Amino acid sequence: MKSKLILVCAMVAISLFLFACLPASKQASIDFSCDDFMKDQHISGETEVAVDGTLTVTLCSNPTTGFLWESAQITDQTVLEQVDHKFVSPESEPPPPPGTPGQEVWTFKALKEGESTISIAYSRPWEGGEKGAWTFTLTVVVK
Repeated sequence: MKSKLILVCAMVAISLFLFACLPASKQASIDFSCDDFMKDQHISGETEVAVDGTLTVTLCSNPTTGFLWESAQITDQTVLEQVDHKFVSPESEPPPPPGTPGQEVWTFKALKEGESTISIAYSRPWEGGEKGAWTFTLTVVVK
């Protein structure tokens, strides 16, 4: 019994080591729905991407509520650069009713090895409006 436990632990350790040695992906994608943000209003995480690779972040958005995702804040713009940001409306036949949430999609390019953090807040932009109702923070390790 004890030898089986040691064998299983050794296999797990070897698997983790091999996974850590894998090269970073050229393309990474992160996607969070409105349901995800209803469960946890402040989501954070970490991902890896290869130098010259791209990272796509897709977050639920519903501008009809008055809330908007603010501009993405990038801690080290020499490591990571935002190259695109757009709102994508939901598509269906027949067209969805007014007020149906869509998605905001950001695309980032990995410029060089290092680490940078992306922070984005979902707020009502007017003076006195609710700030940071939802937040998204992602640490990006570029290898």
